[in-house]
Amino acid sequence: MTDIEIPFENERRGHYRFFEILPGALSWFMIALPFVLSYVNVKLAALFMFVYVLINFARASASAIRSVQGYNILKKHQKLPWSTMLDELVSGQIPVRAKRPHWHKLAVDNATQQRPLLMQPEDVIHVVMIAAYKESRDILTPTIEAVLHSTFNTKQIICVLAYEGRAGKDIEDQAKELMKTYKHRFYDTLAIKHPANIPGEIIGKGGNISYAGRKVDEYLKKRRIDPLRVLVTTLDSDNRPDKQYLTAVTYAYLVCPDPVHSSFQPVALFSNNIWDPPAPMRVLATGNSISHLVFSLRSHSLRNFSAHSQPMVALQKTNFWSVRTIVEDGHQFWRSYFRFEGNYRALPIHLPIYQDAVLSDTYLKTLKAQFLQYRRWTYGASDVAYFAHLAFFRKNTISKLDLMAKFWRLLEGHVTWAVGPLLMLFGGFIPVLFHPRSYGAYQLPVLVSRIQTVALLIAVVTVFLAIRTLPPKPARYKRHRNVFMVLQWAYLPITTLVFNSFAALYSQTRLMLGKYISKFDVTDKAVVSMTQRGKNVAKL
Repeated sequence: MTDIEIPFENERRGHYRFFEILPGALSWFMIALPFVLSYVNVKLAALFMFVYVLINFARASASAIRSVQGYNILKKHQKLPWSTMLDELVSGQIPVRAKRPHWHKLAVDNATQQRPLLMQPEDVIHVVMIAAYKESRDILTPTIEAVLHSTFNTKQIICVLAYEGRAGKDIEDQAKELMKTYKHRFYDTLAIKHPANIPGEIIGKGGNISYAGRKVDEYLKKRRIDPLRVLVTTLDSDNRPDKQYLTAVTYAYLVCPDPVHSSFQPVALFSNNIWDPPAPMRVLATGNSISHLVFSLRSHSLRNFSAHSQPMVALQKTNFWSVRTIVEDGHQFWRSYFRFEGNYRALPIHLPIYQDAVLSDTYLKTLKAQFLQYRRWTYGASDVAYFAHLAFFRKNTISKLDLMAKFWRLLEGHVTWAVGPLLMLFGGFIPVLFHPRSYGAYQLPVLVSRIQTVALLIAVVTVFLAIRTLPPKPARYKRHRNVFMVLQWAYLPITTLVFNSFAALYSQTRLMLGKYISKFDVTDKAVVSMTQRGKNVAKL
């Protein structure tokens, strides 16, 4: 069986180091290329930049269209009667006057005529695993309550609070008390402490949830619960699933042709506290939400992100999550992909799991926490070497065409993450710096500016969706806050450069130099409340 573990840092050499260097090398090469071409041949430089800007403009236009489609689908799926649709799957009948999606009718016909359901809905057990570090009850309680508000039978849910032993005795007491408080409302509750300093583990979420996953596995074996019945959903401490999410993922699990080789990915919306953070953080959080609406429609490139669901059977076969990387969510996709020899995919669930935007107790700490979050996300470039290692240097039966396509998307995505905003904003002005009298070089900024003007009009779609996805304004804010929620988009060029390009370049450069990021930086988030003295911010 193929070893799917990412190599330890001191074991990475040869071809592995080459592919760790590759993303950063390509990114810096792309940044340098307009300068080099301008020195060698100004016409070639101008042509290169014009084509690059045009391609990225086309991508942005397509993403704007997709974001609207994704939003409309999400809203439609939120209105669907998922519990009733589960009953219809079992009975094999849909009321004559009931309005149902075409795919549901096909699923009912398939369940009655071709492929029986995997099991009955009442046989499915959900393990909802909440990963925690030093989070307060103010964050954890709403997350647990959100799970309890599910339309799915809560007596079929095992709530697991996976907390870090290194957080101290107070956190341990809090975890045990919370699970005891809610025990009678679930099938069961478990407070599982992840011991500190386990050999071979880096400090991160992967070690925490993997340890908890193994303990849950032991729990299931003692009670003789078939792991095929169990779906595991991982949540961060601030994640609040839509009330119909567990019902919808149950539906998807039962009708999926190959459920064991699938994971289920909801739409991450960073809107829990969207009214509270500084404007730059609100722009980034809303932009991330819109990006995930787009990703939900790109099933060919969809991967695990943050909260997701996967069958316990599959987790057993992958030895749960990686304990050697800080990007365990996206990395889990590739672990599963290679464990199952390419027979694996992430399926979209068009329902939201609401998350917090970054917010610390001071403005500067918030900016730093946001950069650390993006640094962690962009460190997913480390998967380029992992993928290449297992795809091209280890024996497998996966289609070479599929391997090449996925490798290209992975590599190109991280390079574009790093250099796209830089070249889009400044690349058109580089040739004229070298050849101020060249007509082509002189006209390029004009053409690029016109394309960017049209792009600004397209950006109106983003602002529109940003407004539509906002939760109700808290009473503590006055009406003028609505105006700021629109004006904040003036920060977009700055936030894109600093928290996308610079963070990605930072992560990729560290990979190039072998300066690995071996510690999961917990993102500062906070709860804002109003007291007689004013605003209180409780740091997590």
